[in-house]
Amino acid sequence: MKRTEVFFTAGAERDLQELYDFVAAQDSVAHAERLLDRIETLVADLSTSPDRGAHPAELLALGIRDFRQVVFKPYRVIYRRLGSKVYIYLAADGRRDMSTLLARRLLLG
Repeated sequence: MKRTEVFFTAGAERDLQELYDFVAAQDSVAHAERLLDRIETLVADLSTSPDRGAHPAELLALGIRDFRQVVFKPYRVIYRRLGSKVYIYLAADGRRDMSTLLARRLLLG
């Protein structure tokens, strides 16, 4: 089976850093590191199963089926498969206003 290459956009890399910084400040560095490890595992799994994620409900409501998500509650990783590549666009706490965040990041550019 051919592996799919997975790439983080600059926005997704910033998201991960912000998540790490927030959890480290509010809880502990150890918890922040475990969170990033778990997210990295989810993302790594996309290299062998890029179509496994569900379509985000906020985007489906707009008729957009180009993006998928994998979830490590409450965190959501939003990505898009383009041929043999997967691009991670967003990694965020799903308790945020996801409609606004997705519109700003994915639709407005």
